[in-house]
Amino acid sequence: MRFVFLAAAAALAGCVAVDVTETGRPSVRESIVPAQAQRAYDELHFSPAMRAGDYVFLSGVVAGLPESQRGDPAAVDAAYERAFRIVGMVLGEAGAEWSDVVEITTYHTDLPAQFEAFSRVKDRYVPEPYPAWTAIDVDRLLPDDGMVEIRVIAYAPRDGD
Repeated sequence: MRFVFLAAAAALAGCVAVDVTETGRPSVRESIVPAQAQRAYDELHFSPAMRAGDYVFLSGVVAGLPESQRGDPAAVDAAYERAFRIVGMVLGEAGAEWSDVVEITTYHTDLPAQFEAFSRVKDRYVPEPYPAWTAIDVDRLLPDDGMVEIRVIAYAPRDGD
């Protein structure tokens, strides 16, 4: 009976997928696709975020800036700000906020040079208690002007769950 209820709820919700696991139990996953990201979802076949139970997993958001502007601290801060605002918007679409974030993973094309400015912007968005954070230095991000990619996981139980 529970599976029938979940399947009916999924049909009504529109963006919820009901899978049956190997154990035969239903697994409810919800794709979070803000209107601004629908084209990427349709063409690139990825969700900006996925809700799985009480957790929300966000795809990476890239802070990009042409190489010629990377020497301008204001332009760099603005690029980081845009990326953090996008992450916040996707969290909001999932019913979460920055205070729900439990883990951040960032990928940097020049971690030593980017760390101070990036941390300063991050601290304007991420409140205490601070989530776990792993910063990784990589040789390249897509798109080609990418400097930093931000990926987060949030713990955000739904009301009534």
